[in-house]
Amino acid sequence: MAATTVPKNRERVGFIDYVSYAAGDFGCNMAFTLAGSYFTLFFTQFMGISSLTFAGIMVFLKIWDAVNDPLIGGIMDSTRREYKRGKFRTFMFYGSFLLFLSGLLCFLPVPGAPDIAKVILCIVGYMLYDCAYTLVNVPYGSLLAAITPEPGERTTLSAARQAGSFLATLIAGSLLPLIIYDANNNLMGERLFMAALILGVIGFIAIQFTCATTVERVQPKETAAQEKFNYFKALGNFLHNRAAIGATLPAVGMFLGTYGVTTATQVLFQSYFHNAALSGFATLCMQVPMFLFMPFMHKIVDRFGKKESCTVGAAFTVLVAVLMLVLPISPDTNGIIVFYVLLILNGVGLGMFMCCMYALIADAIDYNEWKTGRRDEGTTYSLYVFFRKLTNGLAPSLGLVVMVALGYNEALGAAQPADVALSMRYMVAGGYLLSALIEFLSLKFVYNIDKKTLATMEVDLHHIER
Repeated sequence: MAATTVPKNRERVGFIDYVSYAAGDFGCNMAFTLAGSYFTLFFTQFMGISSLTFAGIMVFLKIWDAVNDPLIGGIMDSTRREYKRGKFRTFMFYGSFLLFLSGLLCFLPVPGAPDIAKVILCIVGYMLYDCAYTLVNVPYGSLLAAITPEPGERTTLSAARQAGSFLATLIAGSLLPLIIYDANNNLMGERLFMAALILGVIGFIAIQFTCATTVERVQPKETAAQEKFNYFKALGNFLHNRAAIGATLPAVGMFLGTYGVTTATQVLFQSYFHNAALSGFATLCMQVPMFLFMPFMHKIVDRFGKKESCTVGAAFTVLVAVLMLVLPISPDTNGIIVFYVLLILNGVGLGMFMCCMYALIADAIDYNEWKTGRRDEGTTYSLYVFFRKLTNGLAPSLGLVVMVALGYNEALGAAQPADVALSMRYMVAGGYLLSALIEFLSLKFVYNIDKKTLATMEVDLHHIER
């Protein structure tokens, strides 16, 4: 594949690169936040699919993920075709159209339809959305390693991506609960379709902006012949890349905790705090502290290293999660305040990892090239996304099973019994503790690119002087 031309005034990474890359995750998260936060409630509380049936559907759909994500990543890596926009942005460009349309299908409000029609709509809508999200997000994530080889710039780009994600969460996650719940804290599902339409248009425009303004400066080495994609070989290569596994497990841990208790958190606000309109600010509380690190992040990483800084932060989240489990959180305004404060502290501990997590996988792509001579950006990142999405899909299903075991009944909506509401309070805290433990152990003992290793790797790959 021929190298794309770098414009004369864009040889070096600059402000426009950070804005452009942030816009991509802003666009992706317009769809992802809506689907991740409300897809379960929409089909259980509003459309009327039972929680256990829905959990079974989501487990089935993860089989589709197992084929979809690595296949698209492998196609990107194996192709040698010349693209006018570059291979990553070409996939993003066309995938954004399908992402918009599938987002609408996921929230088509037909609660009076036959049960089998609801199940089919749920399956088909999610499958199309999942395929579209992969077409956009896998090349978008791979794009980070192609923009620049410089570790500090990658860290800043990763932080810019989180800034875009935060803005999307502010709009799609924090403000929506103010308009989609009625006075009795029950979901008004028909309003989610209009939300999908408006947010979909905004997200589509943002992704198109990224496609038009991003520059791919790092080109893969040419090979003598195109290698046919082999799913099992790609999976084997990924599993032998300790850095990739070490970068993936903390993200899996983070999503296992947060998405595993997403529905429980919403029920917590519906039935325990009796204020569903404030539920969206829970995610916001966790992301705001990330901005504390942004002005100093480059210096922190240069001084201590990415692995080292993220590990210390993860240890702090373990402590905060323990406090969330043992401190009294009353079912009133004071309890909401205590809960929010603990979420903010959790975000402080998690902030460094949230800023660096995409830079960690970009470094893992370099690590693979350092060890094997192959970059495999698309395959490595697609499998990283696959394991994250597997967690995103299975965690809510596992969470629903636990909720049902604790007495939750989706047909009651916000009117859950007091003992069930209290169980949601402890389930949420337990989920955050499990998440924090996985993040800490993975960063401490699995991820193997410390500050010294990264410096050596960059010298060998990019001929940087020691």
